[in-house]
Parts: sequence; C-alpha cells; structure tokens
Amino acid sequence: MSSRASPRVAVLLGGPSAEREVSLSTGRECAAALRGEGFDVVELDAGPDLAARLFEVAPDVVFNALHGRWGEDGCVQGMLEWLRLPYTHSGVLASALALDKQRSKEAFKAAGLPVVESLLASSADVRARHVMEPPYVVKPNNEGSSVGVYIVHDGANGPPKLDEAMPEIVMVESFAPGREMTTTVMGDRALTVTDIITDGWYDYDAKYKPGGSRHEVPANLPPEIFDACMDYALRAHEALGCRGISRTDFRWDEARGLDGLILLETNTQPGMTPTSLSPEQAAAVGISFGALCRWLVEDATCNR
Repeated sequence: MSSRASPRVAVLLGGPSAEREVSLSTGRECAAALRGEGFDVVELDAGPDLAARLFEVAPDVVFNALHGRWGEDGCVQGMLEWLRLPYTHSGVLASALALDKQRSKEAFKAAGLPVVESLLASSADVRARHVMEPPYVVKPNNEGSSVGVYIVHDGANGPPKLDEAMPEIVMVESFAPGREMTTTVMGDRALTVTDIITDGWYDYDAKYKPGGSRHEVPANLPPEIFDACMDYALRAHEALGCRGISRTDFRWDEARGLDGLILLETNTQPGMTPTSLSPEQAAAVGISFGALCRWLVEDATCNR
C-alpha cells in the first residue's frame, strides 16, 4: 500500500468477453462496497489500453471483477504480474487451469474428486453426430456463467444444433442428474453450501435475473453430503492453486447417496452481483458484502 490517506483500488470491470454485462454489474457492486469501506476507488472498463490506464491511475491494488476469457483465464493476471500491481483472486496458472474445463477436470480426477466423463470435440462433429451416448451436455471449454450450454436428453432424435458462434472445439460431458449445489471457499475456509432451486436448467437467466432461482442457504442436506461439498470445494480450490475466493458447483443425485455427488467446475472469479451466490454465502456466515470486498483487497498480492 502507498502513503495515501486512503489506498487506491482500481476495479477492473466489463471487458470483451461474453460475460461483459455480468462483469459490469459485479464491478459496480464491488466498487460501491469498497467506497463504503473507505477506499479510493477508480473503475476501469478493461479494453486494449488497460495497461496504459493502470499506469496513469497508479493504484495500490487491482480488484479483478472481470468474468470469462481475458479476465478470468490468466491473461489479465499475467499483465498485472508484469506491471507488479497487487491483485485479487487467483493467479496466472490457477486462473488458466480453472477456465479450461477439461484440464481442470483432469486436475480434479488426479486429486481424487468425483467428476463425470467428458471429452473435447469439434463443433462440426458435435453437429453431425452423437459423439457421446445421450444424455450429455455440450459447452464451450473456456467460458462460464452457463454461456452456450446445450443439453441433449436421453432419446434425442439427433445431435444438437449448435449456434454458429460456438467455438471450434467444445467440451462434451455426461449429463449429471439431480440437485444443483455450490460452495464458496474464502482463503483456506469453505463457507457453506447453497441448494439452488429452479424450475428448469440453471442457465444464464436463472443465474442473473431476479427471481430466476431460489437459494436455500445453508442447504438442507444430509450431513454426509453437506460435509462432502465443503471438503470437495476446499480440495478443488487447493488442487487448482486458487487464491482469494473460488466457488465450486456440484450436482447431487439423491437416489445414489454420496456416490451421486459430482463436482462440475470451479469458478475463480465468482459473480458479486445482487443475486450472486458467494456474497450470499458470506452473509450466511456473518461476513458482510463490504467486509468480503475489503478482505479481497487486503489479500491482494503479486506472485499469486
């Protein structure tokens, strides 16, 4: 930190990814909370001139509120390391590994965590034939927020008609049935478990539109399942080398007990919007939104 009366925090938001609108919301909420905590806050919409703008602003800390590619995949983290600016959340390697769904899944398997079978395939092949026995899910290998997710149900007449905007290579994974749950890790502590209740698939609208889903926090689960979510989330955070906060998502097939609990993915830049899960979990264990944002700033370093 510098000798300024109030440390200056540059909040990075927006950016060019498919999750730009969510990032704008996250960034504005976090900037407002940090101002409430007494920080001197500058909001920067991340564009091609970001390095020059950071040089002009000369922040003490960079709060990374970007989502998706470029902001969450190690790219901006590498730039911040080069500029020697302390920043929040995970570093270069953990960020890149977590956003690459297939490689992160391999890291989870190596750590003994339960995941479904998956493969990488070309979008052309996926449009042409079933590359896996239905039911299965098709998604970009390096986007979050349920962007571009297709579910192919059991008995489907043919392969999915993927949007032309889908990347050339996609991930195809076995469909995991059951309840959707999530756990946030803050530092070396798993906070709690949320049961996400929706009328259908937990898609982009269910995540970000008010009323799109209901969150039961803490989740009403058998102790064995609740404890396993907490344990798996912390182990996933550690397996990827995450820093700051992360959020790990699960599916649980109640009929199969503990064997029905599947780890879906880990998000190194969890949303921090009014309907977001991680701030809600922090509040459930007595950590206010302002205190959560302050903790992230105080946790910020280089060499992450």
